[in-house]
Amino acid sequence: MHRTQILLDEWQYETLKAASQREGKSISGLIRDAVTAYLGGRQQRPATRLAEIAGIGNDPESPGRDHDRVLYGPRREKS
Repeated sequence: MHRTQILLDEWQYETLKAASQREGKSISGLIRDAVTAYLGGRQQRPATRLAEIAGIGNDPESPGRDHDRVLYGPRREKS
């Protein structure tokens, strides 16, 4: 989890404070819920290079020797 700071209008803060007390949740929890709803409830994670080789052993066209190229990209000649 990341810590961040936001500025709210007075009416936004007061409304969140009241909702927080009514629902028994923290203001931070309400804001996280609102952000999740705004983003459509999907959790987005950046793809990793390691995820690109998942299942490489199941690929009949890949003998499994390509993992360095997949992880680190094409080999570069040293200058």
